[in-house]
Amino acid sequence: MRLLSRMLPALLLPLSFACAASWKSDLGNWFKQAQPPPAGATALDNSQIVSGLREALAQGTTKAINQLGRTDGFWGDAAVRIPLPSPLSGIENSLRQFGQGPRLDEFQLTLNRAAERAVPQVADIFGNAVRQMSVADARAILDGPQDAATRYFQRTASDSLRVKILPIVRGATAGVGVTQSYKQLSAKAGPLLQLSGHAVPDLDNYVTDKALAGLFTTIAAEEARIRTNPAARGTELLKQVFGSH
Repeated sequence: MRLLSRMLPALLLPLSFACAASWKSDLGNWFKQAQPPPAGATALDNSQIVSGLREALAQGTTKAINQLGRTDGFWGDAAVRIPLPSPLSGIENSLRQFGQGPRLDEFQLTLNRAAERAVPQVADIFGNAVRQMSVADARAILDGPQDAATRYFQRTASDSLRVKILPIVRGATAGVGVTQSYKQLSAKAGPLLQLSGHAVPDLDNYVTDKALAGLFTTIAAEEARIRTNPAARGTELLKQVFGSH
């Protein structure tokens, strides 16, 4: 713990990230390619359900990416803000009492900025998940709980999302002194802290996990809103599909 206190004064370098702006067009293109199956005498209802669910998924993921993939998308939202990792989280109050508050805040802000930078890059992955959605998937989502669509994304896209987000997070933290110092500190102090029962997570994996959790939390909130609030259904098809349940 003393080692942490001595090292933390060095953890202070500003960081700013420019969120990518191309995700909107990418997401739109992917969903346009996700055409419903041909409608037949018995497939018309299935076609409407699949089309309606695709619209709902497009609306939910677009809002989530737009909300989180901007400056303060994570940092400004207490529901998804990435907290300090261990062991800092366990001694945060003590460190603040010793005047380390500004440095802790800068370090935490850096983690959230890395997540905000990564989120806009995943639109194509959600598009792929929608393209692969079967009629059975669509019916299960429609008849399922309020977060059924979110669970579908978690089941089908989590691995791809992680593969896409982790390198972006790693790149965002690699060039910043505040996170580099923490990584060096973790490498040196980690074994000793583990002996005392304190796990030291890999920083980039930690941010990636929290970014994914925040993304799915936001998608789930929008999904529940579409299901329960008719005013949130932006098209006639959404009103028709969800209005029947």
